[in-house]
Amino acid sequence: MDSQTSQSSQAPQSPHTFQVDLHGLVDLLSHHLYSSPKVYLRELLQNAVDAVTARRAEQPEAPALVRLFAQDGTLRVEDSGIGLTEADVHSLLATIGRSSKRGDALESARSDFLGQFGIGLLACFVVAERIRVVSRSARTPDAPPVEWTATDDGSYTVRTLPHEARAEPGTTVHLVARPGAADWLAEDRVLALAREFGSLLPYDVRVGDEAVTDLPAPWNRPYPGPAARRVALARHCAGLFGFEPLDSIDLDVPLAGIRGVAYVLPSAVSPAQRAGHRVHLKGMLLTERADQLLPDWAFFVRCVLDTDSLRPTASRESLYEDETLAAVREALGERIRSWLTGLAAGDPERLAAFLSVHHLGVKSLARHDSAMLRTMLPWLPFETTDGRLSLEEFARRHPVVHFTRTVEEYRQVAPIASAQGVGVVNGGYTYDSELVEALPSVRPGTVVAELDADTVTAHLDAVDPAQELALSAFLGAARAKLDPLGCDVVLRAFHPLSVPALHLDDRAARHEQARAEAEEQADDLWAGILGSLRGSAPRARLVLNHLNPLVRRISSLGDPELIGTATESLYGQALLMAQRPLRPADSALLNRAFIGLLEWATHSDSPEEGRR
Repeated sequence: MDSQTSQSSQAPQSPHTFQVDLHGLVDLLSHHLYSSPKVYLRELLQNAVDAVTARRAEQPEAPALVRLFAQDGTLRVEDSGIGLTEADVHSLLATIGRSSKRGDALESARSDFLGQFGIGLLACFVVAERIRVVSRSARTPDAPPVEWTATDDGSYTVRTLPHEARAEPGTTVHLVARPGAADWLAEDRVLALAREFGSLLPYDVRVGDEAVTDLPAPWNRPYPGPAARRVALARHCAGLFGFEPLDSIDLDVPLAGIRGVAYVLPSAVSPAQRAGHRVHLKGMLLTERADQLLPDWAFFVRCVLDTDSLRPTASRESLYEDETLAAVREALGERIRSWLTGLAAGDPERLAAFLSVHHLGVKSLARHDSAMLRTMLPWLPFETTDGRLSLEEFARRHPVVHFTRTVEEYRQVAPIASAQGVGVVNGGYTYDSELVEALPSVRPGTVVAELDADTVTAHLDAVDPAQELALSAFLGAARAKLDPLGCDVVLRAFHPLSVPALHLDDRAARHEQARAEAEEQADDLWAGILGSLRGSAPRARLVLNHLNPLVRRISSLGDPELIGTATESLYGQALLMAQRPLRPADSALLNRAFIGLLEWATHSDSPEEGRR
């Protein structure tokens, strides 16, 4: 076809050269602008669709056809669009020259139709060694067809052709694959890429005889009822994203020209994981990795939508961050909020199923949205000393909502506090302490207090003064043993009886402990500085349970050395029960206490010691 056309056409002009470094430009496009060579087909489709759109704006009844034919390492793309005159082609070449001198100018060229067409053609050099364009203008029907032929060495020719070379307005692009790139022009690959990029295009697009478009979009199709629609969308999600969604959320924002759907993930994901969303721009797939489309808290959904308002970057593979995108992000977030409040009001079973998987995302939202927190109070689960409850239910049971800021602090006090009737919420998980502290703002009259060592100790029963005085020698020996570790020893009576000792501290005590350790290891100058920072914060404390039989037996010992070993053992056991990280000094203590107990159990100097 190429040779016949050349023989019947006018004499070609002498070859010209692009006024750019074409090799450098192709490298820029393939290695810095585009993520994959496959975008060449999107650019060809985009050029064809733009041309058809331009023609139908002037001639509404004009045909809207795009046809692709692939064979033996070549590809031909035909459209019934607006077409080009010779003057248009020269303007196109000038646009390429201007927009290609600097990479940052590519984006500005995208705002112009010819600029889009030019950059789109240059993108084809990523897979092609030769490009030939034959076009006839619909605006100037008397103008002869024009041919532009370019090769990857940077040379090109422009010539006009006889009128019979192309009878109808439109453009045909011929590509010849560069060595090693023929697979990109294979028919099955072209069909797959065309469907990936163009399934929502509003025109009749075909590869050979195979239809590319699949309209209307699944979220726009009529269905017999809500259940049938839910099933159809779930099938669409499985084919698109590879998972069966928990639910689907309509994303309809007419003012922003957005229509689509958000699919709720069936399993929990990390809040730090940025989901990739599929965004179509006027039907053409722009990106499947848009991670700035939704608010950060909405990490539990994957979206697919079509828009005509969002602005693409120069590569047309991501969204430009501007005021429009920010407004769309907020509007889509509001759609997801509305879905949640709708479930809370009318479908508690589906809401419970959702929260069992994605409560973290809703908690993230509720931190900054008092209305959402108020709505979700009866549903959001928290770990408490009464079991897994909502804050609403927990606050009804307890006049004061105590909470801890870390999981370790909760594990320290939970068994004891529960036995003493003190309700505690574990605020150590992501967002939980913030939500507990926000509780009075949405539930007036609720009293919230952070639980510290003093509060816990105050709820434990004091030992009779006479009994404590009788044990003063034992307590003195125990305190002397733990004093180097920055820990006091107190005697209380509490339930459950099975707990012999309780290790309590708070952030202030841990800070003072860390400062003291640093002071011991520092030189004279730093030791003096750290010493000046010594605070009056209470130290950690080991609370011995006077009701525990083991503690009673240990308190009756008369040997100070044996009392010290037993006290170290109780201290180490209390640390392990609280699941606190062990310092080197704590590990050494545990090892020393274990060895001491073994020596005491296996070596006795007298029958009396053996009986002890």
